[in-house]
Amino acid sequence: MIHRYLHKQIEEDLLEKMVFIGGPRQVGKTTLSQSIFSSDQQMYLNWDNDQHRKKLLKYEFEHKPLWIFDEIHKYKKWRNYIKGLYDTYKKERKIIITGSARLDYYRFSGDSLQGRYHYLRLFPLSFKEIRGQNQNDIMNLFLLSGFPEPFYQNSQKKANRWTAEYSTRFIREDLTSIERIEDLGTLELLIERLPECVGSPLSINSLREDLQINFRTVSRWLDIIERLYSIFRILPLNASKLRAVKKERKHYHYDWNLVSNLGARFENFIAVHLLKYVSFYQDTEGAKLDLRFYKDLEKREVDFVILDKSKPSILVECKLNDEQISSNLIYLKNKFPETTAYQISLHGKKDYLSKDGIRICPATHFLKELL
Repeated sequence: MIHRYLHKQIEEDLLEKMVFIGGPRQVGKTTLSQSIFSSDQQMYLNWDNDQHRKKLLKYEFEHKPLWIFDEIHKYKKWRNYIKGLYDTYKKERKIIITGSARLDYYRFSGDSLQGRYHYLRLFPLSFKEIRGQNQNDIMNLFLLSGFPEPFYQNSQKKANRWTAEYSTRFIREDLTSIERIEDLGTLELLIERLPECVGSPLSINSLREDLQINFRTVSRWLDIIERLYSIFRILPLNASKLRAVKKERKHYHYDWNLVSNLGARFENFIAVHLLKYVSFYQDTEGAKLDLRFYKDLEKREVDFVILDKSKPSILVECKLNDEQISSNLIYLKNKFPETTAYQISLHGKKDYLSKDGIRICPATHFLKELL
């Protein structure tokens, strides 16, 4: 099994505070947490387990140096509960909290946990994390998903089955355990519709018309789905010297296997890698990085822009094959000549620097430079 990229950071952070680990369900949070200490030095309790829940409510804890609490954010009073434990045992115990929801969002009432924890986000496996080297490695990851279970099963059929079952569990277990949803059937239709919309700015009005529900409901549901780590959304670049679109956002899925169109899936695949890179440095160094896309009123689009302290730092355009350099990427590179610009391809073989200063290369080369 792969030594996950957050392992060392968690060990360092536990010397100072609690560690909260958020991320999609089944991305490997529990396995990672339990790898920090040996099994005889840790106590693991999961709120979704009836026996574990009884122990949590009765404060029946083992005398182990590491306590791991999984999905405890589903307990309404979890924040005060954890605060009390930490304030009482912070000199004797290390505490890890994991959950398939934005743990920095699901805070209900009571005193703040501010200053008592470090928050880290765990992402699916990436090309560099699996120690990918060649085209076979990237195609395995691209076709099987970056979630550990389907990836290690190494079967397209099993990966597709896992994705279908994963979506059902997400709706029936995660969503309903945290949020009150009155029209679950229509929400399921929305979730089924979203993979078809990857690659273009997401129109809430179009979704509202398709589903015959109001704008506010669609917007609220999208917020919930994002907070539960099913999708993530990125904003457009808004620079004063560009006539950029300011309101529309693009969305992507943490499980790119949901996206059937290969071009859109590749864009989604790269989006997860870039967000993983940006989020890691946000969480561990407080870096002022952000992931955006570019689209202007003249319909010029560039897939991704990484901002560093609000200024474009890296531009990325995704293609399936070796193609002519995108005129839109050239345009944006000329507007921001100091940026590093890439046009990457899934199947292409060309690797060179263009006269415009754009690196044309296979995705395998580009992804080795990320996390």
